Amino acid sequence: MQKTFSILLLLALGAYAAACLALFLLQRSMIYFPPSQAAIQAPKVSTLAVPGALVKVSERPRTGSKALIYLGGNAEDASFSLPQLDAAFPGHALYLLHYRGYSGSSGKPTEAALVADALLLFDRVAATHREIVLVGRSLGTGIAVQVASRRPLHKLVLVTPYDSLASLAAAQFPYFPVRWLLRDRYDSVRYAPQVTAPTLIIAAEHDEVIPAHSTARLLGRFADGLATQKVVAGTGHNSISDSPAYTQALEWARD
Repeated sequence: MQKTFSILLLLALGAYAAACLALFLLQRSMIYFPPSQAAIQAPKVSTLAVPGALVKVSERPRTGSKALIYLGGNAEDASFSLPQLDAAFPGHALYLLHYRGYSGSSGKPTEAALVADALLLFDRVAATHREIVLVGRSLGTGIAVQVASRRPLHKLVLVTPYDSLASLAAAQFPYFPVRWLLRDRYDSVRYAPQVTAPTLIIAAEHDEVIPAHSTARLLGRFADGLATQKVVAGTGHNSISDSPAYTQALEWARD
């Protein structure tokens, strides 16, 4: 009986170790879901030449001091947000980043690569526009907070943000040591205290992906009085942008 128990225990430990290994090896396929191409043709599509990839940027050009950079979600074709941003920010030049592997961009997405690409895009935009609004949605909020902690923004907007990907993953896989296994952590609570731009957090009332306590924890990490929150009633994580109240909330960053 003791021998049988030992064998079963070893099999169970082996299966658990195999599951941990699978989580480690496959984690990025569970984080990033790249669309193959942009569904909406922008007035202009430019390319960022970055190490190991060519990254596409959908643009709506405007002259003047104001510009907006948009960083989308983990399965989002950023071009879908172009008409809405066009209406909400008629006086801003628009730059919508298509992550590596997304919508015609080459390369593979990782946290380090996406943050570096967003910083490069910011620097390119800042060469011709001095007032930059940065909008991040879902996964993109983890990139946006890091950019905002390193660059001077006019305003920062975070749509359905989270405190860190590590904490979300730990809640989703409570029986695995995901905090040790995770390579892309998007630890926004670490970077939020360094943000100096006025910040608006837009949350969905019935967000089924990001728990309210995760967003609240992030909100509490900004400097006192810097960040405020708007909850869009009757919306979920993916439906929030369908609400007129969402577009109205975005307009906070227009002036």
